[in-house]
Amino acid sequence: MLPLQNIKVLDVSQIMAGPYCTMVLADMGAEVIKVEKLNGGDDSRQMGPYVNGESTCFSQINRNKKSISLNLKDERARQIFYRLASDADVIVENYRPGVTQSLAIDYDTIKAINPGIVYCSISGYGQTGPYSHKGGFDLVAQGMTGLMSMTGEEGRRPLKTGIAVYDIGAGITAVYSILAAHIHKMTTGEGQHIDIAITECGLPWFTWEAAAYFSEGTVPGPTGWRHRVSAPYQAVKARDGYLMLGCANQRTWERFCRDVLKRDALMEDPRFLTNHDRGQHVDELEALLEELMAEASVDEWLTLCDSAGVPAGPINNFADAMADEHYLARGMVEEMEHPVIGKMKTIGFPSKFSLTPSTIRSAAPLFAQHTDEVLEGMGFADDELSHLRAEGCIK
Repeated sequence: MLPLQNIKVLDVSQIMAGPYCTMVLADMGAEVIKVEKLNGGDDSRQMGPYVNGESTCFSQINRNKKSISLNLKDERARQIFYRLASDADVIVENYRPGVTQSLAIDYDTIKAINPGIVYCSISGYGQTGPYSHKGGFDLVAQGMTGLMSMTGEEGRRPLKTGIAVYDIGAGITAVYSILAAHIHKMTTGEGQHIDIAITECGLPWFTWEAAAYFSEGTVPGPTGWRHRVSAPYQAVKARDGYLMLGCANQRTWERFCRDVLKRDALMEDPRFLTNHDRGQHVDELEALLEELMAEASVDEWLTLCDSAGVPAGPINNFADAMADEHYLARGMVEEMEHPVIGKMKTIGFPSKFSLTPSTIRSAAPLFAQHTDEVLEGMGFADDELSHLRAEGCIK
């Protein structure tokens, strides 16, 4: 039995933040019914690359779900949605604020049908505030929150992160918020509305930056390949490339000097006595380390660091990461059978449950693949489905 096996989720979201949230819930056992619009469904279905005409983007983030298609502008389709919502535990949507009201599927409408519903809205700026009417996207959030101003190299163009960190962050925030709201419902019977803003979900992650700003007024700038506080905690150049070196505390720094570099005198250098000292002289420290480390290859330094208990690692590209023996041994690359794509690989599960491990029970659904199955389970006859389909109410 999976931990969320008795939870029913209606997923009225698309693209990334909402679908990532509902995929995690589905991976942990929830029954997720994805409600897609008639004209092409989730917009990510139109995002390549494609295999046999199916979007691999969509397929990576929608496993373990069922797909139905309803024209929610049609009253008959809304009545179907209301019936589904009447015994649902969770609804996840990521329309711009105001759209669910215009469709009459907003929290207040659904609460009147199902008072215990946990209803999660994910939007760019949230349901309230002066920017709530705006559309928000991941890169806009990276710029607005200051993340881009501290990513990259000093004096150079601001840089985004390599992945959609705020979209995924909003999905993760929605997951733990939904679970907390569900636990509250289990003890009180009360449902509630959860308001998640993509542009603010990552702000609590800026812990070191907030410490410096709120105490000293320090505005963080870009630190490139270095950590903001600890040194040497950064990328360093060896003879044939770069590695990440993690001397994040005094103990690992001393091990690095003594057991890796064989340079005990570095520990006595007044410029490098403490982490604070090393941070104040990081340019000199980096130049000295790279001069010394030019004597050996990345692999040789990594072997020495491992033996000494000094955290260090390679700077992989994505292909290297997906072939890493550690990730493979821990199931972080999974394979599933898609009805159109065929065998396809996907990212595995980062949480390792001892009793209720997540599983891939089904590949991402084809568009409207389960409309008949779900509606027949609600009591609709074949002729009713044919009539609703002919009238453009369902797909």
